[in-house]
This record gives sequence, C-alpha cells and structure tokens, in this order.
Amino acid sequence: MENLKALFVKPDPNAQMRKCNSLIRSNIRKLDRDIAQVKQVEIKTKNLIIQADRRGQRNPSQARQAQREVRDFARELIRTRRTSARLITSKAQLSSVQMQVNEAFAVRKIEGSIRASVGIMKDVNSLVRLPQLQGTMQELSLELMRAGVIEEMVGENLPVDEDMFEDEEAEADGEVDKVLGEVLKGRMEKTGALPSAPVAQEPVPAAEEEEEEEEDQEAMMDQMRNRLEALRS
Repeated sequence: MENLKALFVKPDPNAQMRKCNSLIRSNIRKLDRDIAQVKQVEIKTKNLIIQADRRGQRNPSQARQAQREVRDFARELIRTRRTSARLITSKAQLSSVQMQVNEAFAVRKIEGSIRASVGIMKDVNSLVRLPQLQGTMQELSLELMRAGVIEEMVGENLPVDEDMFEDEEAEADGEVDKVLGEVLKGRMEKTGALPSAPVAQEPVPAAEEEEEEEEDQEAMMDQMRNRLEALRS
C-alpha cells in the first residue's frame, strides 16, 4: 500500500531533506569514529617505534633487530596516516554534500523546482566507493535521485578523485627517515643510525623478559594492522 502511495503521491520536500540530512549525519558520525580509531593506532605505533629504538640503544646485541622493527613500525605509521588523511578528506566531502543539498532544497522552495548538481554527483560518487560508507551512501544517493538533486549516476561517466583510491606504493626510505626523525625527535642525528651489526656480544640478564616484550609488541602490531585492514576493507 505504501509503495502504491509513493507512486502517485508527490513526496514531501521537507521530509526528503530531513531523510537526506539524517543519512549524512549518520555517515559523518561513522567517519568520526573511524578517525578516532586510526588516531589511537597512530599513537600506539609511535610508542612502538620509541620502545624498539630504546631497546636497540640499551642492548647493542639486539641493535640489528631493533633497527628492522623501527623501520617496519615507521612504514606502518605512514600507512596509518594515509588512512587518516583519506578519512578526513571524506568527512570534508560529506560536509560539502550536506551544505549543497540544503542549498538545493532552499532553492527549490523559492523557485519551485530543483536542478541536478554535478558537484554533488561527483562527491557522492566518490563517497559511495568508500567501503566504510558504501551501504548508507547508496541509500543517500537514491534519496537524492528521488528528490531530483542528482541524476542517475553512471560511475564510469562521472569524474572521481582517483587519489583517494590509488594503491599505496611502498614507502620510500626518505619518507621513512623523515618519520623516524620526527618521532625520535632528532635522536638519530645525535647518536647516529642504529648499527647494522652487533657491536658487542654481551650477556643479556633479562633476555627472556625482552623476548616476551618483543612478542607482545608483535602481537600488538598484528592487532593494529588487522584494525587498519578492517577500516580499509
């Protein structure tokens, strides 16, 4: 019955605007949660870099292993920051969509009609491709099409910001060094790079504890990688 009514009764513009705004706000809250989660991963990764660097300085026999860990954590930090930047950009796009949608409905009140917006179509098409928002953005795009704010979208014919979806290339050594210089606050310049081979084979009194610490760090890193993968997929 409701479906038949929807075919013959003209939709209420105010109800359409409220529905669109509700979906947009829901997506913004989702992005806020994801951004906060990635921020926590970034903080933990920084701490792991510092801990691995200290272990290498404290224990020359483990310097090579510590150096590998420091650079691996730095690469993970770079990937985390890329994910964060992509989410922040998506939130800005979504806020822009909300502002343009409200303007379109305001114009409709004055002129009695609504014009499809290519700008909104482009932003919505980009956001629909985000795994985090795919379901609700598809629902939003349908509402916007019903309201006449956008036309039926054909993905291959619409411009998209491909930088948001490009595959992440391997992090260059220079980029890793820059991150390490930032996180370790110049310690590398003062003490020099961590040695690539053990300087001395001194007995380690707390070897078992350090092995457990390494295992805990690896487990924590695996957990953070899984969390990031869940955000990306």
